[in-house]
Amino acid sequence: MAKDRSHPDQYRRNSRSFGISHVWKRAVICAALSALPLVAGAEGWPRSVPHEAGELTLKQVPERIVSTTPSVTGILLAIDAPVIASAATAQGPLTDDKGFFSQWAEVADQRGVQPLYPDLQFDIEAIIGAAPDLLIASANGGDSVMQFYPEIEALGLPALVVDYSTHSWQDIARQLGRATGHEAEAEAAIKRFDSHAAKAAANMTLPKGKATIVGYNIAGSYSVGRPESPQAQVLTALGFDIVPIPDDMQGEITRSSNFDFVSRENLSAAIPGETVFLMSGSDEDVQAFMDDPVLANHPAVKAGRVYPLGRSSFRIDYYSGLQMIDKVAGQFGTP
Repeated sequence: MAKDRSHPDQYRRNSRSFGISHVWKRAVICAALSALPLVAGAEGWPRSVPHEAGELTLKQVPERIVSTTPSVTGILLAIDAPVIASAATAQGPLTDDKGFFSQWAEVADQRGVQPLYPDLQFDIEAIIGAAPDLLIASANGGDSVMQFYPEIEALGLPALVVDYSTHSWQDIARQLGRATGHEAEAEAAIKRFDSHAAKAAANMTLPKGKATIVGYNIAGSYSVGRPESPQAQVLTALGFDIVPIPDDMQGEITRSSNFDFVSRENLSAAIPGETVFLMSGSDEDVQAFMDDPVLANHPAVKAGRVYPLGRSSFRIDYYSGLQMIDKVAGQFGTP
């Protein structure tokens, strides 16, 4: 059995409750995001951008953006937004030595992005010192700073709050594109991503049957991905048919997000796919999965059809999504 792996905030949720007003705001934001491709480039300045904490009016194109959410920094870089600093997470196997996620750390270095503060330890003085004309924050997850939002607002710092738990990276890219005047760059990034997935899919030979995404022993938890999860969306674009926990196992779910969590004892019965992909998994994790006696009789284990999605697949942005595509293509690509 694999050793317990500490994991970023894929499995943590901020306890803040936004209530009915948040549900209404989310509906407004979803409607706005769905219309963005139609109005991209047609809007001048100043402009108002709806977000998870209200509405932000920006007088001009931002030139000094700071990100308090490393989970979103990669999206900002993908649309070529002028990011000058980003919060860093704790150093580990998923980061560089500054705490920047490895999938976008090199790009950040090339563009001179500086660590805003380490270990996700909110530092208002560091933010003030950076003199941002736009601050990006997350509504939830381990990198959320919503408990400090009143302080940010009181200082008059222009802040835009995104929700990566309910919106795809493409949705967020369009929202950030509008806020930064980089609408065209957002659409270009999405087009590049889709093209990369299509080219990979055209050169892959897929196994027969359906597939399931599993979070195996991540911070001691076990889970099965939903078809609407970002990881499933990437695999679907590659041609896989992703299936969730069976209906007769719904009562065993202990909590849900983009993944449904179950006990280790119920994991085998909760995996209906003949092929299994391990979210945030490595070759070592595949071996641990195959060696787990609880899973010994699962068809995917017996057939040796268990595959890693790579460490960076814990959260899908432009860069980690490309890495996931390449990882899967390397496993199923035709010579």
